Amino acid sequence: MKRISILLIALLVAPAMMLMAQDAKTKTTTAAPAAPAAPAAPALAVGAKANWDKLLLDMGNVDYQVPKTAEFTLTNEGNEPLLITYAKASCGCTGLKYAQEPVLPGKTTQLSVTYNAASPGDFRKTITVQTNADANATTLTIMGKVVKKEETPVK
Repeated sequence: MKRISILLIALLVAPAMMLMAQDAKTKTTTAAPAAPAAPAAPALAVGAKANWDKLLLDMGNVDYQVPKTAEFTLTNEGNEPLLITYAKASCGCTGLKYAQEPVLPGKTTQLSVTYNAASPGDFRKTITVQTNADANATTLTIMGKVVKKEETPVK
């Protein structure tokens, strides 16, 4: 008889516990609505930031054996001084000239490229430039065509 009583109590209590468990799952808590996120402040460029005016410069027709110079402009858009740490042309026929001094924030500097034009025909030369602004080097390119002037016959 004792066993039947325990079984009967268990059969009555078990469904009640199941109902309470399901009821607890379906209840939702009402919390205060989340405040809208504040707009993010514009990010400032931290450190030096190099910005070239162009990466490719077409020099057009260049007279044979007449050196031609072109310039690339580098702007520091960061908040710390920018320094050109390395610059090299892909060929000895291309000379480089640039400032060794740091470029202050908001200021610009020129990288001057002189092509020797020793061989007639199309040319494409690259200049690899490394700055303290980025671990990756920047590749600048000059291109054009060296043309011989028409010789006029001597009378």
